[in-house]
Amino acid sequence: MSRRLRSACAALLGAFSVSGAAAAQTAAEAKVFAESAEAELMRISEYAARAAWVQNTYITDDTNWLAAKANAEMTDASVRYAKGAARFNGVTGIDPVTARKLYLLQQGLVLPASSRPGAAAELAAVSARLETAYSTAKVTIDGKPYALDELEDLLRTERDPAKIRAVWEGWHATAPPMKADYQSLVRLANEGSKELGYADTGALWRSWYDMPPDAFAAKTDALWAQVAPFYRNLHCYVRGRLNLRYGDAVQKKTGPIRADLLGNMWAQQWGEIYDIAAPAPSKGLGAAEKGYDVTALLVEKGYDPDKLVRTGEGFYTSLGFAPLPASFWERSQIVRPAGREVVCHASAWSIDNDQDLRVKMCLRVNETDFGTVHHELGHNFYQRAYANQPFLFRNGANDGFHEAIGDFAALNLTPSYLQQLGLIAQQPGSDADIPLLLRQALDKVAFLPFGLLVDKWRWQVFSGQVTPETYNDAWWKLRTQYQGIVPPGPRSADAFDPGAKFHVAGSTPYTRYFLAHIYQFQFYRAACRQAGWKGPLHRCSIYGNKEIGAKFDAMLKMGQSRPWPEALEAFTGEKDLDASAIAEYFAPLDAWLRVQNRGQICGW
Repeated sequence: MSRRLRSACAALLGAFSVSGAAAAQTAAEAKVFAESAEAELMRISEYAARAAWVQNTYITDDTNWLAAKANAEMTDASVRYAKGAARFNGVTGIDPVTARKLYLLQQGLVLPASSRPGAAAELAAVSARLETAYSTAKVTIDGKPYALDELEDLLRTERDPAKIRAVWEGWHATAPPMKADYQSLVRLANEGSKELGYADTGALWRSWYDMPPDAFAAKTDALWAQVAPFYRNLHCYVRGRLNLRYGDAVQKKTGPIRADLLGNMWAQQWGEIYDIAAPAPSKGLGAAEKGYDVTALLVEKGYDPDKLVRTGEGFYTSLGFAPLPASFWERSQIVRPAGREVVCHASAWSIDNDQDLRVKMCLRVNETDFGTVHHELGHNFYQRAYANQPFLFRNGANDGFHEAIGDFAALNLTPSYLQQLGLIAQQPGSDADIPLLLRQALDKVAFLPFGLLVDKWRWQVFSGQVTPETYNDAWWKLRTQYQGIVPPGPRSADAFDPGAKFHVAGSTPYTRYFLAHIYQFQFYRAACRQAGWKGPLHRCSIYGNKEIGAKFDAMLKMGQSRPWPEALEAFTGEKDLDASAIAEYFAPLDAWLRVQNRGQICGW
């Protein structure tokens, strides 16, 4: 099933329901409980996954009802299951495998419903309405209706600031109707979280990482502190380039950046404005350029969505992984189907937690989607790698790991890899290193503060620190604090801009993506070191290296059977998250940015 669905999944095990003062439990009973749980989970999970798949790929009132019903049953069961597992807390003599399973049962919920009759159904219905509202929203511009993916295409290429603002404001205007449902979702999820012993749902989410919730929050802050100075340098440089392009009336030389000008609906990645940010000859690079346009090359070489996916698969098979099963090609959605509503947000699925692997995407032939293919297939190859684990271990070491696996593969979209694919005849010279790194940083480094703040906002909402009246103000306070951006104009009193992001409307935790952007560079640096790479880190490619693939596969096969530091160490030799690999990868660019920013007032 999908990762989000998998993380919410649990079973109803009536024989182990909680009632009053439970009798003393034994280690033997704990083992029976965990094993019985896994058998029941295997039985119900495939039905739930199929219901969700149909709803995602064919949105109707009926499929919404079916998905909501399945989700309600799982949510109701998962809460009772977590409580059942908690009965064994403090029991001595439990073997390590069973203890790990009991821990995961108590930590694996995203939106727990309370045991109040009807609460699970209510929460499932609210969740389904939010996701459907987001996925079916349309914006009319000049009399033509646009879906989100079409609006994103406009932002990638449009350079008229008035039109850009209209696209941005049009999409964000679809979110206010979601606000009331979102308030209900927060209330219902908090009811369930408190029943499980957590202060609120944010505290539950922070408990997933094999460390106390407060320690995890501190860890994310420490990681951000490692990369924040580099981000500020990048922000300063990009703001200056936008000012040169649009002038003071649109983008000032100092202060925050106007969010809609960055080529992405959420300003979370800036690579689509590389044409604006590209180094100018006057900045000391002469005529150096990246040397190629990946989107243009893909089109020129006759790539279509199917070939994008098969090329992504080829990266993994070059490392020694077996090809994807025939059913993957028969059952996946890789383009937007005609004549029906679907969830276009890219995701990877393991329907039966075994070999029925699929992706759901609405691909277009461009560089961004080429990277997305490598990312999503990483989930599928990870899902298959741990398929032989017990059911409760069939997941990533943590959710950040799952996201990082595919991002690690996408980092290999280097000149060397593109040459190996035949997309370029020869690699550009060293004078192209700064353009290459800048293009990467516009996506990878620009993302980091956004990856951190989405859940910081939700943590504040779940805790009650941020109330419905201040949802939007708190959202923009964090976006300005961390990203240094502001909306293109005043926001209306009813604005609910967080709801314009899928992961908020769809209740997908987001800190995983921040973690993934740290992990992927650790994985990449470790792989290149193991390969004996001696050149600049950003030019390394492990394409075709089966020895690295075998070691990587060994980490993937661990699934969630061990705490994530052990999985990290198995491949990298490092036991903790460390952003120094990002600094190493981008060191030449950071030095160059400091020169370009001389005389500028950086920060906001």
